[in-house]
Amino acid sequence: MSGVQRAAVLLLSLGEVDAAEVLKHMDAKEVQKLGLAMATMGAVSREQVGTVMDDFASALDRQTSLGVGADDYIRAVLVSALGADKASSLIDRILLGRNTTGLDTLKWMDPRAIADLVRHEHPQIIAIVLSHLDADQAADALKLLPERTRADVLLRIATLDGIPPNALNELNEIMERQFAGNQNLKSSAVGGIKVAANILNFMDTGQDQSLLGAIRKVDEVLGQRIQDLMFVFDDLIELDDRELQAVLREVSGERLGIALRGADPKVRDKITRNMSQRAAEILLEDMDARGPVRLSDVEAAQKEILTLVRRLADEGTIALGGGTAEELV
Repeated sequence: MSGVQRAAVLLLSLGEVDAAEVLKHMDAKEVQKLGLAMATMGAVSREQVGTVMDDFASALDRQTSLGVGADDYIRAVLVSALGADKASSLIDRILLGRNTTGLDTLKWMDPRAIADLVRHEHPQIIAIVLSHLDADQAADALKLLPERTRADVLLRIATLDGIPPNALNELNEIMERQFAGNQNLKSSAVGGIKVAANILNFMDTGQDQSLLGAIRKVDEVLGQRIQDLMFVFDDLIELDDRELQAVLREVSGERLGIALRGADPKVRDKITRNMSQRAAEILLEDMDARGPVRLSDVEAAQKEILTLVRRLADEGTIALGGGTAEELV
């Protein structure tokens, strides 16, 4: 069982009231994953439930109360160590930055609803809104905006350097009751080149290059910096063997064969070198036997694998952009 499936078994065992109480403390993406796991859960044996419960009880026994109610302690320590002025911005980043409740409500909204909400707003406001979303959700919302608006919005996301109070106040007016009006809001660090690159990674093939081209017309250097941070399918060749094998373990042979149709031959060679000889032979035989494949199917398969790569990178299993993956023990 995966971690999500184990959590789903636990929640299903708790009953509606207690499960709902647990879900209140999770963010939108976690609730969506758990909800899907619970909805698709097949037959679970009594032994499996018992194992999940035993593991949970064992993990709970190892926990302490340290960290509970720690906000006031952190605030007092930082002020004492740095003084009120120096500690102020640091406290905001550590404590307030994680609790932007109003903005977090966007993550519960359908991308189409978000696009409809901001469609007629100034591109700078749209950029601020999309910067607060997860990259895949922001990309889905960006796709639904008018074509003439997309490049402008992405350019503004890439050049965002904090949100001034007046911009946040304007955003509060747009979101109305979803945001609390606070005239003393301080700048919040969102956006940037990496955010823009991540959003482009989730755009459909063709759309990403079109937007990148439009940005290059305005700022060639910025466009290149965004391109450098994007991870495309052919960049799989940059993964080391262990990382690539971690990716291949979670990809079906059928989807891999389709994705490799549009890949650089060097990528195909590296992938087959990291498979068993028999598995590589089967993959190549299936590709030859399948015949022509629609370009849209190839692009969809590559996007699926790239989504998997980004998930593994977020989990620390692999590293992108020359970083170092978290050591596994």
